[in-house]
Amino acid sequence: MTVPEFEALADKAISRLPRAFRARLDNVIVTVKAAPTKAQAARFGRGLLGLYEGVPLLERGTAYSGAMPDKITLFKNNIESLCESDAEVGAKIRHTLMHELAHHFGMDDEELIEKGLY
Repeated sequence: MTVPEFEALADKAISRLPRAFRARLDNVIVTVKAAPTKAQAARFGRGLLGLYEGVPLLERGTAYSGAMPDKITLFKNNIESLCESDAEVGAKIRHTLMHELAHHFGMDDEELIEKGLY
């Protein structure tokens, strides 16, 4: 799969997020990288599918302003290595994106499951 095709699947996953999530993503960017950096792999494992970098909404105090956007990175090669079809890649992107967004919203996987978001 080409990078533009992968990015199109990521865009599709973002557009299908629950409206309440999309409405609160004004300071979040989603990027695609081939693989984690050496430092990211050392810290989180070489099989890392996605990474949230930022300040979760629940941790932002009154002094929070003028910050750089939070960033979610999807690791294309690792996601594709787990999938056998484009449909599976799309589903894995959505799942990974939801997991990383949970960090942004201060949620955990159990809460995502309870809300039917996984």
